[in-house]
Amino acid sequence: MSEVTRQLRVLDESESDEVLRVAFATSDRETVNQHFGSARSFAIYGVGMDGSRLLNVTEFGDLAQDGNEDKLAVKLEMLQDCVAVYCRACGASAVRQLLTLGVQPVKVSEGAQIAPLISALQQELREGPSSWLAKALQRNQAETGDRFDAMETEGWLE
Repeated sequence: MSEVTRQLRVLDESESDEVLRVAFATSDRETVNQHFGSARSFAIYGVGMDGSRLLNVTEFGDLAQDGNEDKLAVKLEMLQDCVAVYCRACGASAVRQLLTLGVQPVKVSEGAQIAPLISALQQELREGPSSWLAKALQRNQAETGDRFDAMETEGWLE
């Protein structure tokens, strides 16, 4: 079973104005260079139309690409609030589990840089999202609306 070995989390992430949480399977925090199942680390960014920032970096121990399905559990839990995970490759079982969580796996080519991927995502947000991104935006808006509706029902006042 895979375990988190180290985690960096930005303390004020709740105050961010980013729209989406997006993960990148990366060992150097500059390129997407890891297979999802055997990724040694993920960097999660908050991405909005006009800005982005690093929210979280989580590192894991060494993992083989095939074999033990238990290695995915901690990764899936960590990514549950993300709308997408960019990686070099992703096995069929992991794809199914990610999609069930509402996380879109995005396969990228060798040497794909994180900064241009974020810029492309921001451009897509400005120009009109693709089908998976539109669904993610709707889901985020529904979850935010549900949370505020629940607070109102509980008697929260501004």
